Formats: sequence, structure tokens, C-alpha cells
Amino acid sequence: MLAIRLVSGPTRPDTLVLPVRPEGPGAPATLVPTAVPPGDDVRAEASALLPATRLTGAAGEVREHLRPGGTPARLWLLGVGDGDEHGWRVAAAALARAAKDETHITITVPDEATDALRGLAEGLLLGSYRYRLTQAGGTPALAEVDIVVGDPEALAPTLAAARTTAEMTRLARDLTNTPSSTKNPEWFAAQVASAASGRADLHLRVRGPEELDAEGFGGILAVGGGSASGPRLVELDWRPAGARTHVVLVGKGITFDTGGISIKPVPAMKLMRKDMAGAAAVVAATLGAAALGLPVRVTTLAPLAENMVSGSAFRPGDIIRHYGGLTSESTNSDAEGRLVLADAMAYAVRELKPDLMVDLATLTGANAVALGKRHAALYSENDDLAADLLGAITAAGERAWRMPLADDYVEYLGSEIADLHSSPARGAGSVVAALFLREFTGDLRDRWVHVDMSAPSWSDDVHGELVKGATGWGVRGLLRWLATLG
Repeated sequence: MLAIRLVSGPTRPDTLVLPVRPEGPGAPATLVPTAVPPGDDVRAEASALLPATRLTGAAGEVREHLRPGGTPARLWLLGVGDGDEHGWRVAAAALARAAKDETHITITVPDEATDALRGLAEGLLLGSYRYRLTQAGGTPALAEVDIVVGDPEALAPTLAAARTTAEMTRLARDLTNTPSSTKNPEWFAAQVASAASGRADLHLRVRGPEELDAEGFGGILAVGGGSASGPRLVELDWRPAGARTHVVLVGKGITFDTGGISIKPVPAMKLMRKDMAGAAAVVAATLGAAALGLPVRVTTLAPLAENMVSGSAFRPGDIIRHYGGLTSESTNSDAEGRLVLADAMAYAVRELKPDLMVDLATLTGANAVALGKRHAALYSENDDLAADLLGAITAAGERAWRMPLADDYVEYLGSEIADLHSSPARGAGSVVAALFLREFTGDLRDRWVHVDMSAPSWSDDVHGELVKGATGWGVRGLLRWLATLG
């Protein structure tokens, strides 16, 4: 992974990156004042170049200027927009891609560098991310970035936090990108165990099929019943001394989704290795909370199952008894995510009794129909909780939009033979799925948030700090939010 260091000037690098910002409509970009300015000759040359480059200063614009025989030998001008954290993150990701053939670069940042440094570090680490099972195409040459600041020691904690956030996001991307030929529930649980090993302050319990059966996790067992790879329930607990708030994070963990007997068409099935992105995000966020030492107790529940077609698969019309006793009628085995989440949420409410609960799930295609590919749908009855989480998600550079928990649609959940109908085919798909999950929140109903993040969990193209493939959506927003709860 890319190495990032904080250094103090003066420095004479081979490749120097200078940030630029918009000056105004129709005007060329201007250099951003930095804590350690470049030499007068370099600054004068860069200022003279700007009108000819046609740079506007928008975040992500990059221009290279060669200086044969000079030091630095290569001068890069980088647009950072208005200079907020988001602009620096987008700019850094663009720089990581543009400078992939360099081996070492140096970049200067402003004196008040906390937001700039956080965005810069995250953008570099996320924009340079690649997941490959083959060496075809090679790997980027860029290995080291020096960031010139006035006081490296004072800013070291900011860089460390940004690095941890990016590392956890990369972990979630790795888990989500892994092909399902490798990634079954047992494998996923083993990855969590490996990531948590060596930390006495992290507690892990993994329930297998026998324990799930003995304790009544009927939804997880039903969904995982058609696979040769049995289901699991991962429970990972970060319990720092003195924590006053306990948050439970629940993440949907379907390691591959054929749709079951209600089988998906091939185009809809080919990317279903991403159907555990919610579980990846909440696991990574909990590991990140521990790494950052956040003073809030976090328990993650990741119900893991492979939804396959076989003689032991659950059938449309089956009645499922969930943890705690509620029953649901399912007439569509492709609406499986809510069944495993229901078990985990009911367990959290009855046994863990947290202060707050948030679930992340690649739950419905209706999310993308409503909000497109880059926004998650957020549901909550608590205005303050919704606003706090939305604010953290936005500040972290992710996107979500609050949607209504419309009680008009509760009647859709009615079943003649069970407590609930889990998959009514009457429209409002994302809203109805959220209303189904609400039935399992008990007295946490007004302290619960559901996030349907199917669409933004995967990117079809390069955009900002996102690369093609898994995005790790939710890790950054959750860590930013958890940091406010101490």
C-alpha cells in the first residue's frame, strides 16, 4: 500500500505537486498558499504557467510540467476546488491515478492543514486502490508520497486517523471484491477472526449451523439451507473501558445470492458477490473503531449465508420463525436479506440491549431506482439520529438521502398465516423492506437507522476516490459518526 509521510521543508524533490484553486469565473487558477512555500523560482514559474494551462482549479484537475535540468524535474499543478476536505480527497485520488508511473512525489499543503491532510491521505489511498487476482497490467509504480507541512508532529494524529479510515475502507473493498468461489460464510468469518487476532480488547464469537439452530435463528438457517456452505453469525465486540454508549451495527452478509428458488436472471446475478457489502462495512468499521480507540462500545453482527438453489433450499410460501418468535411468510426467496437481518436485529434488541442500532444492507434494487447509483437510502423515525448520521456520512465524502417510513404501507406486510409477509409484491420496495425490518426493533424502534446501500456499494466507473468495483461504502461515514458518540 502507498506509503505517506509528513515532512517539513525545505525540500528539493524530483516531482513536486503544488495545489491550485479557483480565482473566479473566467479567471485562471491561482496557487494555494502553503505552510512551506516552494522556492521563489518554482513559485514564479508555476504562477506564470497557470494562464497557459487553462486550469480552473476545480478539484481533480491535474497538469504536468517538465523542467529538464531543473529541481524539481517535474512540476505538477493540482486543482483542489474550494479547498475543503472533499475537494482535497477528489484531488488526491486524481493525482494517484495521474502519477501512477512516478515512484515518489512531494506535495505541499496549507498551514491550517487538518481537513486538507485528511482528505489528501484518504484520496491517495483510496484512489490508488486496485483489486486483482492476476498480475496482468502490472501495478502502479507510485510507492511514496511526502506531504510538506509546517509541524509534522502536530499533524501526525490526523494522518494516522486518515490512514486507518482508508485501510478499513480498503479492507471492506477487498472482502466485497473477493469472488464467491472463495468467499463463503466460513471464509468470511475466518477473515474477521484473522483481522481481530492479537487484540485482547476485541471479542469475537462465530455461531455455526448447530448453534444457530439451537438458539432459534430461523431466518439465517432458512436462507443458508440450500448451500453446501453452512451459514454463520459473526459477533464482534469492541468494548473500551469507560464507554457510556453502546452501538450495535448489523450488516447483511449474503456471500452469493442466486435468488434461491426464485432464481435471478443471469445479468442480475453476475455481481452478487457484492451482496455482503453491508457486513464488510460494519465489520471494518468496528475494527476501525478499535484501531482508533474510539470511546464507544461497538458490537457488530454479521449474519452470513449463501442463498443457493438445491433440494434443501427454502421455498416460496414457507413460514420462517425468526429469533424471538415472530414468523414471516416469504413468497420470494430472492428477498432473503431482510430474513437474516431480522434474526440479527431481534437478537440485538433482546440480548444486547444497545443504546442505538444501525443496519447496513445491499437490500433492494428499488434503492437505485429512487436515488441512482451514488446515494444510499436512509430510514429512521428519530430526526436527530438521522441528521447526525447523515451529517457524518456527508462529511466523510459518502452520500445518503433520508426516505420516509410511510405507515400507509404497513398493511402490505399483512399475512393470513404468519405474523408478517416479508416480500409483498405491491411496490415501494425499499420502503416496505425497511418497514419489515422495523418490526424487529422492539423498544429500539426510535433509536434505529436502516441504510439500504445496494447501489453505492459498487461503482461501474472511476469517480473521485472510487475505482471500478467495490466502494467500501459506509465505513468512512460510520467511523465519522462513531467518533462523535464518545
